[in-house]
Amino acid sequence: MVQVQSNKHAFRRLKAALLAASVMGAGAPALAEEDPKASADTVDAVVVTGKRVSEASVAIGTDQATATVSITREALLSAPAGVTGLKMLESLPGFNVQANDALGMYEFGNSVSVRAFNFQQIGFLLDGIPMGRSDQFGGSPIYRYVDNENLARVQASAGAGDVSLPSYASLGPIVDYFTKTPDAEAGGSISQTLGEDNLRRSFLRLESGRIGRLSGYVAGSWIKGDLWRGPGFIKREHYEGKLDYAFESGGNLTFQTVHNDYYDYDSPSITKAQYDGTAGDLFGRKGRDFAYLGYVPNLPVTATGVPYSNTAYNQYYKFAVNARQDHLYGLSLNKPIGEAFEIRSTAYYEDKGGYGVSPEAYATSLSSYNAERLIVAGLTAPKGVQYGLSGVDGTRKGITVGGTWRAGIHTVQAGVWLEKDDYHRTQARYNTAGGHPDGAALLNEPVHLQRNYVSTRETTQFFLKDTVRLLDDRLKVELGFKATDIDYEIAGYRNPADYIAQRRPRITDNWKDSFLPQVGLVYSINSRDQVFASYSENLALPRGADDIYSAASPGAPGPDAETSQNLEIGYRANRPTFNASVVAYYTAFDNRLQSYASVVPGSTTTETFFQNVGGVEAHGAEFSGQWKPQVLGGKVYFNANLSYNRAEFENNFGVQPIAGNTLPDFPTWLFQGGVTWEPTDWALVNVSARHLSDRYTNMRNTEKTDGYTVWNAYIDLGDGFGVGPLKQVKARINVDNLFDEDYLGTISTTVDTLATFRPGSHRTFQVTLSADF
Repeated sequence: MVQVQSNKHAFRRLKAALLAASVMGAGAPALAEEDPKASADTVDAVVVTGKRVSEASVAIGTDQATATVSITREALLSAPAGVTGLKMLESLPGFNVQANDALGMYEFGNSVSVRAFNFQQIGFLLDGIPMGRSDQFGGSPIYRYVDNENLARVQASAGAGDVSLPSYASLGPIVDYFTKTPDAEAGGSISQTLGEDNLRRSFLRLESGRIGRLSGYVAGSWIKGDLWRGPGFIKREHYEGKLDYAFESGGNLTFQTVHNDYYDYDSPSITKAQYDGTAGDLFGRKGRDFAYLGYVPNLPVTATGVPYSNTAYNQYYKFAVNARQDHLYGLSLNKPIGEAFEIRSTAYYEDKGGYGVSPEAYATSLSSYNAERLIVAGLTAPKGVQYGLSGVDGTRKGITVGGTWRAGIHTVQAGVWLEKDDYHRTQARYNTAGGHPDGAALLNEPVHLQRNYVSTRETTQFFLKDTVRLLDDRLKVELGFKATDIDYEIAGYRNPADYIAQRRPRITDNWKDSFLPQVGLVYSINSRDQVFASYSENLALPRGADDIYSAASPGAPGPDAETSQNLEIGYRANRPTFNASVVAYYTAFDNRLQSYASVVPGSTTTETFFQNVGGVEAHGAEFSGQWKPQVLGGKVYFNANLSYNRAEFENNFGVQPIAGNTLPDFPTWLFQGGVTWEPTDWALVNVSARHLSDRYTNMRNTEKTDGYTVWNAYIDLGDGFGVGPLKQVKARINVDNLFDEDYLGTISTTVDTLATFRPGSHRTFQVTLSADF
């Protein structure tokens, strides 16, 4: 284990040195033709083989200057049908992925942490298209835009994504999703899945084959199932399409589109007391099955003349739903110009909309109604349980343009990214017929108004990178930097206080840094062993910016951008019977955001608003590898990831003594391992385990949740079997949580109070029949 002590003055000196190195390294070299022969830093083809063994160059990131690992298509296709692209990250070293259900479909039940960062501080891309922010409200979380069957691979850099990758969300980690290219032959694939909780999923892809220089496919999936805890269901319709035109002179033009329509019912987060059954729940609920009610209870009246005034009526499930529609279009050009230069450009447009519904108890609505009724016209007194409606819509459009120039020992890359993201949010509470928890929403009877604003993010990002090959191509040195400039604006009614004060503020802010360096090197010791190292700096839009600027008065100051420094050093090996990668890292994350009460600068007013309150330091090590021992006859192989991570607060804030405490929801140890057995050519059995150590649930470290181990298994049957027009007819059986582990997964962390959780799901089975044609 390598631990690097914090030295921010050293970071600043290094940054100055890197500026000079980047300028000199990117100078115009003499134009020369690159040697097309294999270089010494390209390892020989891996000898390890098997249906679920990844190519080493992909699995362990051969030739990458950063710790970069991948999930291959084979692994993606062995996962349970319908599993989200986000939940698949749990198989990668360092990624703590939590989900509310076995497939990770419930959006508000997902969480991710890696090294010192969470879901909102990770950058996601789809075929070069930056996905923007990952907020469920108004964002573009990656799981809405991919189906595993249409992916070629998922590539993740846990600490430092390449400087060329566009993102304003990333403080280092980057995850790339690459869709498959259209097949050269006409055909397609089809599958049908049946599983626990009335799960039904169908998938169909149709391939046009190559027609002249054009090829393409269209694909769709339809999934519906009951919630595993409580009443309600999840439903998703998903469509993808891709057209690829290959130029005669090389390169291609690609058009792709994704459409997603999602609807689900919510399930509640619960406290440990509710989980343990010590909370005195009115309805006797406890354990991991604690859920909303599937019936309207008969409760005592708490306000005279209002039959449904009892607060506990908000535990009925009908008014807890989410619906989203997302549409993404992308056009990409990849074109070589001569032998030394190539360009790549991607333009994209996204249109999104939807709504969320939550119940509000009578007493809460009455208080808010009384605060607004003499000021806001058109309000109606509450009748009982309220229908809380939040609307979201917006567009996101952008373009990336980049070029690569190869000259002698240099490969120079440069590019620019421009994006504008417009987002509209509304929120209000409405009466229901008779105030009944199951009554129709009366959208002509608003009780109180909460939000109606538009927020806009305009981003400009530029990068320049020079890759220099030295020592007969045994050493590759990367010198680069990016410049990021983010303009932000929010205008309209941000919160109930704006309605009451009859104001519609327009608040603007800007975050930028003209030099965010990245330097890396890869040295090939021989054809099978490499060492690598990298250092990078990043700046990100403050996560949850809309919530930050909606929380306080217009006079409250906005925070500085979050920043980070990431340092890695590692070794990777590719041998006849195994391949592996190990990396040690240090991460410093500055300008961490937290909401707490203090005096607004320039006034004597105390408010609760978001402020920069210090930093976080993380250090640790990650291992990833796979092994196919000869002694077992080539029919058994193993894979494993092991991560050690220490992420700690550097500073106290306010009256909270948290310096030196561990970040909540960041386990010290993570393990993922599995064994695969191929008894015959047409059968495969896999058993895997995933273990997390204890996690703290709040910043004060006064509460923690136990670690857990979950076992999964799958069986593939029929590989190579065909009948009639169908080929590769297969059956797959997946079992999640094989031993029915009862555990608390997703944590809604707090500062110093008790947290809430989403329990992990029961053992689940699913069977998938699939075929190509």
